[in-house]
Amino acid sequence: FRSASRFAPSFGLIGTLIGLVAMLRSLGDSGDASQIGQGMAVALITTFYGAMFANLFFTPVAEKLRSRSDDEMLVNRIIIEGVLLIQGGVNPRIIERKLNAFLPPELRGVYYDEILKENRRKKREAASAQQ
Repeated sequence: FRSASRFAPSFGLIGTLIGLVAMLRSLGDSGDASQIGQGMAVALITTFYGAMFANLFFTPVAEKLRSRSDDEMLVNRIIIEGVLLIQGGVNPRIIERKLNAFLPPELRGVYYDEILKENRRKKREAASAQQ
């Protein structure tokens, strides 16, 4: 999709050239100036389609696929590193720190903090139920 987003405007320009050549050919053959509008319309519409497909379809799809691929690669790297550390017998706290280093700073420890909050809530509920 990334290549298609780069090539779509070029295909539009090729269509423009074909339309202009056809327009000039019909103008030269018949000498009729009324054929200019039809040839120019074909020339301009192909440029429009090329730009539209590139900017409204191919580029957004390519960016979305790239983003998903990058996310998947990060997850796979974290999994592989975690498995190797577990296999090496590394302390779980050290494993946690090393794997958190893969994440952006704003996401580090978020999941762990949510688990702690949930456990505290359950303990409070259990304590209040006993009273």
